[in-house]
Amino acid sequence: MTILAFIIGIVLMVVGLAVSIALHEMGHLIPAKAFGVRVGQYMIGFGPTLWSRRKGETEYGVKAIPLGGYISMAGMYPPSPKQQARDGRAGGGFFATMVQDARDANDETLQGHADTRVFYKLPVYKRIIVMLGGPIMNLLLAIVLFTIAFSGIGLQTATTTVGAVSSCLPASVTATSCAAGDPASPAETAGLRAGDRLISIDGTKVDTFAAASALIQKSAGRQLSIVVERDGGRQTLMLTPAARELNGAEVGFVGITAQTAYARQPILTGPEAALQNVGAVAEIIVQLPQKLYGIVHSTITGTPRDPNSPLSPVGVGVLAGEAASSSAPVLDRVVFFLMLLGSLNVSLFVFNLVPLLPLDGGHVAVALWDGVKRVWSKLFRRPPPRPVDATKLVPGTFVVVVLLIAMGAVLILADVINPITLLGQ
Repeated sequence: MTILAFIIGIVLMVVGLAVSIALHEMGHLIPAKAFGVRVGQYMIGFGPTLWSRRKGETEYGVKAIPLGGYISMAGMYPPSPKQQARDGRAGGGFFATMVQDARDANDETLQGHADTRVFYKLPVYKRIIVMLGGPIMNLLLAIVLFTIAFSGIGLQTATTTVGAVSSCLPASVTATSCAAGDPASPAETAGLRAGDRLISIDGTKVDTFAAASALIQKSAGRQLSIVVERDGGRQTLMLTPAARELNGAEVGFVGITAQTAYARQPILTGPEAALQNVGAVAEIIVQLPQKLYGIVHSTITGTPRDPNSPLSPVGVGVLAGEAASSSAPVLDRVVFFLMLLGSLNVSLFVFNLVPLLPLDGGHVAVALWDGVKRVWSKLFRRPPPRPVDATKLVPGTFVVVVLLIAMGAVLILADVINPITLLGQ
């Protein structure tokens, strides 16, 4: 059953990742179509096509490897210069051939159509909206997932209701069982029972178990009057916390634990958590070279891995499988899964904003540069400039892709050999 639950957790995360990618591409598709751009394909995944269907001018499909997706827009870049189109692939070496291949592929999206419904001719702000639509969709999905987890289900919180009463006073506050000769606990002596709800301590109303604990801990050796609600009525009990040493300080100890319940958080908790995750992921990306070095070092040496290091989809799947197969309450596992998927979408949001092609942020940077050139020409009353030909950046894009593949390989290897687990290293 545990293995089955582990597999189910991984499958659910794969499905969640596929849905996240589908919504990301939908974030590009909707504004592109709204602005009149021809979209030839909307594909989820890479590799062989498992299923596809054409609706209107767009082919919608699912491919075998659910680790990405794309939409094919007509005229992402301006058409090839006429002279270069005539010269074809003659000369120029490896990178020149790559540039021409990119131009040829782009030119194919322009063939047989009027040169109007193309991406590169959109106003700059519309191009930015199209390219930011995908990452923003991931951020919105993360906010929804965090909101469901925090405000829909809630977080397990200690209540003011007594969950259990220790029958004895252990030798230390960290002891988990009673030994022969241990005296009765102050709670047992005072007559506290499981199910009692704490109302006030020494005249001070307590609304949380943390507040009750704080009052008890600072009252070692001093008799307290405790008002509890029991069987619909209220009773006053006299209790004297025992003195125990904790972290070098003397604290009061009575021997009770709290019942826990799912407490729904304010509706803005989800958006706040998403934004906090954005900052954390951005910090990881800024420190990515250092983080990757640490991952490689810990993988080679077998030392504990930084729990805040980036994960591959394999690592995320392992965490989802562990959560699904754990002995935690079902709702706890659901909350963890929602938060894990939400964090994954935050990572997709932040990572895609990096201003490098082929990432969405790279296309935004190209559009902004095009806008700067146009404004510059207007200011100095020069003829309108040609649209920015991003195919010239293909060599740099190739380098980025190679680095991304290498980073993915390192992370996958680390997640297999030295994974981050729910129980730590």
